[in-house]
Amino acid sequence: MEKENQIFGIRAIIEAIQAKKEIDKVFVQSDAQGELMQELIKVMKKNNINFTYVPVEKLNRLTPNNHQGAVATIAPITFIKLETLVDSVVESGKKPLFLILDQLSDARNFGAIIRTAECTGVDGIIVQKTGAAPVNGDTVKTSAGAVFNVPICKVDHIKDAIFYLQGSGIKTVAATEKTEDSLYDISLNEPVAIIMGSEDRGINPSVLKIVDAKAKLPMFGSIGSLNVSVACGAFLYEAVRQRQ
Repeated sequence: MEKENQIFGIRAIIEAIQAKKEIDKVFVQSDAQGELMQELIKVMKKNNINFTYVPVEKLNRLTPNNHQGAVATIAPITFIKLETLVDSVVESGKKPLFLILDQLSDARNFGAIIRTAECTGVDGIIVQKTGAAPVNGDTVKTSAGAVFNVPICKVDHIKDAIFYLQGSGIKTVAATEKTEDSLYDISLNEPVAIIMGSEDRGINPSVLKIVDAKAKLPMFGSIGSLNVSVACGAFLYEAVRQRQ
């Protein structure tokens, strides 16, 4: 973790949250106690800050300083509101192409996807505040800097974001093997948001129930699945092909 993107100490993290800094994730010592720690937990929950409990050894690896049981990362980018993103793209006259990542958790996969998204003209990426991969040094590196060029939204709930997009006239397409419809039979030559799932569980079943369409990639090998960043690339370039 880059030191310039790091805050350590309970009070310092509380003040950063209250100052509306772009806190990406907080690591909290799993057995930490005390009133100040409880205050931090309360503030994080109130502000929907992504945090996870870790052993003290993890915190000691992150920083040699007196962390008091908590270390936070500051995102190197500023996140954009979903409403602002959608309005700006629609008003520009472009045919919107959005990408929704449902609980994607690996920073390197996230970075690779951002890089492909930038290359394919994606207008914005939507992730959930909790459970999503952090925007950290690994993300920046694997994106080859593309993270600074593609707007990223953090939302409270993916389902609410989907409803908002649908209400804005944007078709939602889920990438899932739980369908008989091939990607190549689905229209992406219209305002669309493509949804990719997590590395291990795929798209949440409750999300699959509300999307407009589902699509899968043809598979001919014995493994039966692709890395999510590779699958995402296939979906995005099919959108590019249809739109040319």
